[in-house]
Amino acid sequence: MKNDIILQLSIRSIRLNFLRSLLAAIGIVIGVVAISSMGMMGANMTLSVTEELSAMANVLVVKPGSGSSGGGGMMGGGGAPGMGGSSDEDDYISKSQFEDIERTAGKYGLVYPVYQESETIEVSDREGHATIYGMRDEDMASVLTVEEGALPKTSSSVVIGPTLAENYGLTIGSRITLGDEDKNETVQKVRVVGILEEKGMSMDLNSDSAIIMPEKAYVGRFGGEDEYTQVNVILSDIDDADAATEAIEDQLNRKEEEVAVQDSSRMMDSITSTVSTLTTFVMAIAGISLLVAATSIFNVMMMSVTERVREIGILRSIGTQKSEVLRMFIYEAVILGLVGAGIGAVMSLILGWLVVLVMVGTTKFFFMAESLIYVPMAMLIGVAICIFSGVYPAWRAANLDPIEALRAD
Repeated sequence: MKNDIILQLSIRSIRLNFLRSLLAAIGIVIGVVAISSMGMMGANMTLSVTEELSAMANVLVVKPGSGSSGGGGMMGGGGAPGMGGSSDEDDYISKSQFEDIERTAGKYGLVYPVYQESETIEVSDREGHATIYGMRDEDMASVLTVEEGALPKTSSSVVIGPTLAENYGLTIGSRITLGDEDKNETVQKVRVVGILEEKGMSMDLNSDSAIIMPEKAYVGRFGGEDEYTQVNVILSDIDDADAATEAIEDQLNRKEEEVAVQDSSRMMDSITSTVSTLTTFVMAIAGISLLVAATSIFNVMMMSVTERVREIGILRSIGTQKSEVLRMFIYEAVILGLVGAGIGAVMSLILGWLVVLVMVGTTKFFFMAESLIYVPMAMLIGVAICIFSGVYPAWRAANLDPIEALRAD
């Protein structure tokens, strides 16, 4: 019964000082909204990035190592004289090395070689540069997804990425001129027979802005038959990444580093870890608002104790225990915290949704547990801050001397 009276006294005090209490609660609201909104934004950003990277996380990219020697001549990436090549890199993965990689890593997934070159292109009167990939017919059928048209069947046909198609206004049947006559490069015209689906960021093939042609057509233009720029391994199970990497390195790097294996899953872990760190940092900055709120609540509670010294003296004189006076002021802090945290939670869902939409670009992951967990977390922090801020004023009120309190004006 006494507890009910004490609670009623706490509520009465808040009502009598409603404006002051409201301002203190608003501080908690702002802090809860700031922390939860920033947390939800970071969680949604992490989930969005993870989803985008997961599509490429099962890829190993094998490139020539520091101990690889290309052996001169016309290589895939060096370009033949007068053929429009732009790279002087002599390192490549040979046919025998590719066969070793395929034999070693084939059990873990699809292994395929890729030629790559940078080339001057011309579409109508527009000039630019594009990445040219050369691939075997069977690999194109397994790896590429055509959104419109079909895969190339002849040496004069190619498929292109959607970004390249959009930038140059290319459609099925469009002609692209490869090479630059002004630079004494052999000019070749190819026809677009297919436009690929958008792939996004990828370690194996950045096909969105590229031109992909059959192996024979690529070798006929740039030379370097069976001299590959890189070999890609698409893993059937991402958990096999370490085993496949170790198997390839044990097979080819026994004496010297013939190849270097890049594991895209490690890059994904690094990026998501960076995003999480930035999220924590931003939340810490947002948490400063709760420190301001804590100061405000401390001030409100101290003013309440000062104004109610005589009331406290009367309560103590009629037998109210120190612990009950302590609880009376703690209850006030808890009420302010619960009200502020509750309003902050509702506003967090509204403002958080808007922040995620603007900053991340999608609310696909907004209602997932990883995102919404920041709302109760911020509420708990807000209530805890209120209680912590009210402890000293409550202790001071409970320890006032009843006689001195009754003498106060």
